[in-house]
Amino acid sequence: MLGSNGGQPPNPLEQGARWTADQVRALAPDAASAKAGTKLGVSGPWSGTGTSGPGVVWGLCRGSGSRPYQTVVDLSGPAYTCSCPSRKFPCKHALGLLLLWSAGEEEGVGAGEAPAWAREWLDGRARRAGTAGDRAVGGTGAAQGPADPEAARRRTERRAARVSAGALELERRLADLVRGGLASAGQSGYGLWEETAARMVDAQAPGLAGRVRELGALPGSGPGWPVRLLEECALTHLLDTAWLGIERLPDPLAATVRARVGLPTAAEGPAVRDRWMVLAQFDSPEGKLTTRRIWLHGRASGHTALLLSFGAAGRAPQLALPLGAEVEAELTRYPGAGQLRAELGGTIGPPVPIGGPPPGGPVAAALDAYGRALRDDPWLDAWPVTLAEVVPVPDATGWQLADADGGAALPLTAAARARPGLWKLLAVSGGHPVTVFGECGHQGVTPLAAWAPGGQGMVPLL
Repeated sequence: MLGSNGGQPPNPLEQGARWTADQVRALAPDAASAKAGTKLGVSGPWSGTGTSGPGVVWGLCRGSGSRPYQTVVDLSGPAYTCSCPSRKFPCKHALGLLLLWSAGEEEGVGAGEAPAWAREWLDGRARRAGTAGDRAVGGTGAAQGPADPEAARRRTERRAARVSAGALELERRLADLVRGGLASAGQSGYGLWEETAARMVDAQAPGLAGRVRELGALPGSGPGWPVRLLEECALTHLLDTAWLGIERLPDPLAATVRARVGLPTAAEGPAVRDRWMVLAQFDSPEGKLTTRRIWLHGRASGHTALLLSFGAAGRAPQLALPLGAEVEAELTRYPGAGQLRAELGGTIGPPVPIGGPPPGGPVAAALDAYGRALRDDPWLDAWPVTLAEVVPVPDATGWQLADADGGAALPLTAAARARPGLWKLLAVSGGHPVTVFGECGHQGVTPLAAWAPGGQGMVPLL
């Protein structure tokens, strides 16, 4: 189903359908927000509430100040705005407003005309969407592309030259390390690595800077660290070499190398419209940024996709989807060999509960999938897999997921063994085979969601 509306059901929002309270709470960025939003999901603190089609809800929430907070939700994103100072998306006021709306018109959120302050935000979203659409179809004026293509070309060439200089410097650093022996890495301290990483940032190669920081964290990280350091040095050398010879690479692999080095890319190609299962959503701190990863699986297309959203300066990423639900949406993929990252083009209609897990297979099939992905992207840390009919069992180092028929097993990563989600997984299984969605990599598998025997009721494991 590619970008066409043929055969699609009518938009439930246009028919007045409202989300359930569980679907609203699934949008909360954390448990504290869900609890605070639930307290605001009553009519007491609200005034001036209303809704209009397709899919806009607004209201004023009484706070500690003299002026109420102005809250608007565009369900087609979903997207949220609120005049409160919260850095969470959605904030507790947006969650409370949606919970009030989900209760129906008897709670006062009836159909009406949006006030000026709500229309201003909605009009701004419409203008930005229109500008993006003009760029996508080659519209007139500034939307066609850079005002000066020749200047843009020169900027691209200058950045490529800086990245190449950084890659050459990093190659010299790796050569010195190997020449002096890996044992010396444990004596020089982290300062030299951080200095090298800073130079990669100056060279406008943030991907190389991230790899350098990972190298600097390995010495003294536990038994076997010299082996791990050698492996990561080899992968970094491979990335340097690939960048310096990028003009000789096939286009998909060249796009992957650019992404791994840290050059910005844009989603391109036809949009894929499907009912996407929201299988996992979690945040990871990365320096001054917080990265949110959202794993989706298309019910009809069978495609798996990764959405990334970033929050800077302590702010939470804005993109949030209801975990454990299916949302109809269009996704556009980013270029690159074996790349799963995609861009969300907006959801269509309310989410519905996931009917069952994605198609899965045994451990051997998961390892084959990861191996094929490495062929396209040698720097890949993990690959999304669905394991069917596996049982969590203890082993000498912790826990593993084993085929119910005894065929093979995958160890759980150290991070997975340390999380509370392990005990959720054990409780769901109870010693019986379950279906597990997770990330499979060279260190094992990290379970992200599980389904009890029978495949009903997804249980998030993060």
